[in-house]
Amino acid sequence: MIVIVDYDIGNVAAVSNMLMRLGIRSLITSDKKEIEKASKIILPGNGSFDACMKNLKASGLIGLLEDKVLEQHTPLLGICVGAQMLGNSSSEGNEEGLGWLEMEVKKLPDIEDLRVPHMGWNDVSAVAGTTHYLTNDIESDARFYFVHSYFMQPADPGNIILTAKYGLEFAAGVAHGNICGVQFHPEKSHRFGKRLLNSFARGL
Repeated sequence: MIVIVDYDIGNVAAVSNMLMRLGIRSLITSDKKEIEKASKIILPGNGSFDACMKNLKASGLIGLLEDKVLEQHTPLLGICVGAQMLGNSSSEGNEEGLGWLEMEVKKLPDIEDLRVPHMGWNDVSAVAGTTHYLTNDIESDARFYFVHSYFMQPADPGNIILTAKYGLEFAAGVAHGNICGVQFHPEKSHRFGKRLLNSFARGL
């Protein structure tokens, strides 16, 4: 069972609905017993980095998630701020991230004629030579829906599996072992998002 972690960060039903269209069962929950049984975990996120980290801390789930992800090596997909939280910190706020990836989160630079936040559809490309299962079905014309003002910057460029351009080229997808994250919203990205979520659900 795929568990979508519910820690009061807004509507997470869209992720579950997209999986349901793929014929994949999922459960939105904060119940520790259900999370313990999860075969895969999705960590969503929207809003500010600090608000999401504070809510996750308040949920009392971090210890269990660390055991599942770091000790049991349960595959995890972070989405948007949920992906940013996998790193050490964000220049958006003062809270520490989960620290599961060596990664910082930086603000998108102000560039003439480009509005921040970056909102809308953008081309996404798999990094040349990438063999990660999450990128198996990424098409050459893949486009995903973004809503963000900050971007992920892994310490190891080898952890970048997807890129996009908005003034600068940035990491749209990161991965290390069983941990991966995407800056965009696959649940809002129609057929491209369905392909990516299907790859996560059926891979590894």
